Amino acid sequence: MGKRYEVYCLADPVFYETPDRIPGPDGGKDMGGPLDTAQRPVPERWTSSVSGDWLQLAPVDEHGRAFQGRPRQGWKIHVSACLDNADSTAATVWDYCVPRGIPFKFVPSVRLLYLRNAKYAHRGASGKCATLYPADEAELRQTLEELGELLEGEQGPYILSDLRWDKGPLYVRYGAFAALDCVDDEGDIVPAIEDPEGRLVPDLRGPAFRPPEWVTLPGFLRPHLDARNAVSTNGLPYRIERALHFSNGGGVYEGVDTRTGEKVVLKEARPYAGLAADGADAVTRLEREKAALERLGGLGVAPEVRDWFTLGGHRFLVMDFVDGRPLHSLIVRRYPLIQPEQDPEALAEYTRWVLDVHRATEAAVAAVHGRGLVVGDLHVFNIMLAPDERCVRLVDFETAAPVGERRGQILAHPGFAAPADRKGYDVDHYALACLRIALLLPMTSLFVVDPAKAAHLADIAAGQFPDLPRSFLDEAVQIIAGERRARAVAYLPVDPANRPEGPASMVRAILRSATPERDDRLFPGDIAQFADGGGGLGMAYGAAGVLYALDETGNGRWEQGEEWLLDHTDPPPDGASLGFYDGLAGVAYLLDRLGHTGRALDLMGHVLDEKWQTLGPDLHGGLAGLGLTFEHLARTTGERELYDHALTAARILAERNFAAGRRAGLLRGATGPALFFLRLYESTGDPALLDHAASALRSDLARCVPDSTGALAVDEGFRTMPYLGTGSVGIGMVLDDYLAHRPDEEEFARARRNILPAARSQYYAEPGLFLGRAGMILHLARAGAPRADVEAQIAALGWYAVPYEGELAFPGDQMMRLSMDLATGTAGCLLALGAARPGHPASLPFLPPLPVRVPAARGPARPGS
Repeated sequence: MGKRYEVYCLADPVFYETPDRIPGPDGGKDMGGPLDTAQRPVPERWTSSVSGDWLQLAPVDEHGRAFQGRPRQGWKIHVSACLDNADSTAATVWDYCVPRGIPFKFVPSVRLLYLRNAKYAHRGASGKCATLYPADEAELRQTLEELGELLEGEQGPYILSDLRWDKGPLYVRYGAFAALDCVDDEGDIVPAIEDPEGRLVPDLRGPAFRPPEWVTLPGFLRPHLDARNAVSTNGLPYRIERALHFSNGGGVYEGVDTRTGEKVVLKEARPYAGLAADGADAVTRLEREKAALERLGGLGVAPEVRDWFTLGGHRFLVMDFVDGRPLHSLIVRRYPLIQPEQDPEALAEYTRWVLDVHRATEAAVAAVHGRGLVVGDLHVFNIMLAPDERCVRLVDFETAAPVGERRGQILAHPGFAAPADRKGYDVDHYALACLRIALLLPMTSLFVVDPAKAAHLADIAAGQFPDLPRSFLDEAVQIIAGERRARAVAYLPVDPANRPEGPASMVRAILRSATPERDDRLFPGDIAQFADGGGGLGMAYGAAGVLYALDETGNGRWEQGEEWLLDHTDPPPDGASLGFYDGLAGVAYLLDRLGHTGRALDLMGHVLDEKWQTLGPDLHGGLAGLGLTFEHLARTTGERELYDHALTAARILAERNFAAGRRAGLLRGATGPALFFLRLYESTGDPALLDHAASALRSDLARCVPDSTGALAVDEGFRTMPYLGTGSVGIGMVLDDYLAHRPDEEEFARARRNILPAARSQYYAEPGLFLGRAGMILHLARAGAPRADVEAQIAALGWYAVPYEGELAFPGDQMMRLSMDLATGTAGCLLALGAARPGHPASLPFLPPLPVRVPAARGPARPGS
């Protein structure tokens, strides 16, 4: 589960939404209310602006320019605060900085500060209420001393990325003052600072204090670093072996009691950090967990408490080590539907195991209830199975509470989150009902979008597991959906496999979701569209991708959407990404396709004005995507200069060592450059480009291994990935294109055959095009797989469907909200169904239906020549 998605679920029950749109009791934007300090008038000869969840203020010179005479990077000061002292802290910072002309920024509302400090907020950014930008080390020291005295005694979370000044709420870190970007080793655009040679390098913002190696720590900070380093576990009777889990509230560690040699678990809680929905910090919840475990002592269903201590201001609970594996990992290992074909005995054995495990879990929960406690957060990661894989113990009781408190959930896994009206034991009964379905179809996060989905999934599960008693599912549906229970036959407005009615309904859902009155996005989609720099414009997550899917599937153009895209690229937003799927190149491709060639060329002019040659090699946001766009627009417009840029991109990529890359697949790996080399070969006939394509494909194939089904998949170290975007199926698509030119490459033909079964599994976790079942439909259809295989995947696409305003829609990444975008949502599913359409199949850009066109017979044919 992607924890960062949870915050984007707070503002809207249907779509992922930016947190600053969270409705308040009075209809305002910030439930916690804006700070009074944020309502102050901007001082004379100062400027203010909003960036993300910060309100920034800076003095201006006589020409109205901010930050003049200030460095672009250096030692910055962060101020920590809690929810109850955030306003007074911000006021103190304001009153100190303004008279002295020190630029600063602060979080302007209680709600936004809460989100920064919540349990699954970014650990490196947590606790930061304000940031100050001293001009030099002298001003740094003076500010720390003077402001530190003014804020003495104020509390706030420890800022993990920084060095603490004394024992107060001030922290320091060396980093960028101005907005600078560079490309990191993964090919991603990240915040940057300059090294001594003037090169841009990543400005690391992780949960540890690590200044750049060339930066000297000021002498007056040395005692504070020594004090920090003096805190260690050396004096404890425990040796930490490894970290099991981290959250903003602290860590969970496996260790050894050095006095006995026995394994233990140490759970850490950071004061004022890791806030839950009720405002309780990690320490408060750890105290609750200790009390709950002591109350459950001797039952044998939960760990026993061993110790309780404080180290470096953090609280630690020491518990018995529970031998075994979390239920989630055993589902992954045992789950029979990942196989292309089903063995009836394997289904029957899995069904027996499911009934045994659920029965044992119910018994464990009943034992907890017998001691008067509600578990409060029961899910597949908190249920541990002994080595026999049937005996159950429960872990993680930080949300447990006496039943008499009649409390709802304050933290919950999205797939097991009870409605607000469930209190006390009913919270656990709801989770147990979800568990019944999750063991059979791990898709219960859809219930937060629509509880009526439970009946639909129950019917699907009954069809997949014929030996399962129907009462096992019906009882779960009754608890989950209650009075809203609906039979599956009435659940979907139309089945996606019902053509043309299914795709037509999806188109209507997409258009009904549009918000042309908004500036940040046109269609609801993945949280990536809320990234700075016009994330709502692009091909993967924004308007361009949706408009492409509508046009490519024969559903016509939507004039209002085109007007929105033209309005919001005139000019393009500051800091817009450059790439094909994440930025301006993809928008240019789409606009040229729709006849807006002038605007397309203008956008590519913006790309060329940037240092595009320094981008990573990939298709998603790097040189492969730019090269493909340059070459395409050179052909459609006759602009010879664009073709020259395509050749430049090819030369740069030809010198890359793809074997050193950490990623594989179509979007992020070497397969994207291979696709570019192939398309450029088709316009030039230069066989060296085919050689480069082969080399790039071999780099990605070297990252592939047989998965548990025997199919070839990308090995990510902790999992194997079959998907179109980042897995083996995307590699397989480009292998198909390569083999159209060199069909005698047995190595690639064998890899292609071994990848194809990865697209035939009966279960995929999500429906999306790049990371789900829709991508499998597209690949099977394009590769000419048996029609029965294609139709089976199309039929199963309906597993994920959810009604939206009486039409058919699909959830996005993490399946906690609906999405309409190309990469994760309904538009991508629509494109996949279009790819399976006989006669005129739809396709992704640069991946036309097979067979690939024959290359030029002679030397390079240059556009415009």
